[in-house]
Amino acid sequence: MTLPCIICVAITGSLPTKTNNPAVPITVSEQIESTHEAFEAGASIVHAHVRNDDETPSSDPEKFARLKEGIEAHCPGMIIQFSTGGRSGAGETRGGMLPLRPDMASLSVGSNNFPTRVYENPPDLVDWLAGEMKTHSIKPEIEAFDLSHILQAAKMHQDGRLTDTPYVQFVMGVKNAMPADREVFDFYIETVKRLFGSEAQWCAAGIGPQQLTLNEWSVAAGGHARTGLEDNVRLDRDTLAPSNAALVKRVADICAQNERRVATWQEARSILGLRKA
Repeated sequence: MTLPCIICVAITGSLPTKTNNPAVPITVSEQIESTHEAFEAGASIVHAHVRNDDETPSSDPEKFARLKEGIEAHCPGMIIQFSTGGRSGAGETRGGMLPLRPDMASLSVGSNNFPTRVYENPPDLVDWLAGEMKTHSIKPEIEAFDLSHILQAAKMHQDGRLTDTPYVQFVMGVKNAMPADREVFDFYIETVKRLFGSEAQWCAAGIGPQQLTLNEWSVAAGGHARTGLEDNVRLDRDTLAPSNAALVKRVADICAQNERRVATWQEARSILGLRKA
């Protein structure tokens, strides 16, 4: 039986603004509405950032609390994944929302180049974030911007800093980091299965025009897919995406073309070994 495909929707991120695409949800109420539409289109995970009123990134736990409450009310059962990314804060402020106990949280276990800066993830901060996730029973999603990040996740799993089998997401297409390279993508999959077992689950995210490419590769290869306005604001070169839901529907269509069902939130929780909603 073919494994259903889990669709993760990254609704907002830290960079896209309404100038880039008016559909980018900025306020908590906009984020809840956009998430609900994406949930109905087939997304079972929401990857969430929060913003200030001026659209700049925020790590305000109060905003995360209101977003979590709204998603739980309007998208019952959906897996809530908070971002601990570096654009919204420095040091331990990046994990200040983890006591809210989302189902999952992103965890970058190493540093790499971004388009205009270094994305810094020093070892002591990585260990602290992993420890907070462990304390609050949050499943990390390992954001792998480089092969070394997969190997570091394996080391952290071996020594107990990560308790569950790591759920690794390959991030490809970030300028100055790993491009969308098919041979590298295939080697990433091989590496995950070698280190974590043949049944280990993985996901992939493509940035900008590479989003569609990575969606197609992931679905066809039996993995899970991330989409959303955080990573890409367009349907094609000439067309802005009208919503997060439209990008989710595009992945659902790719699943249908590959004869894979889209995972329900119940199936997604079971596949990832998460607690019941």
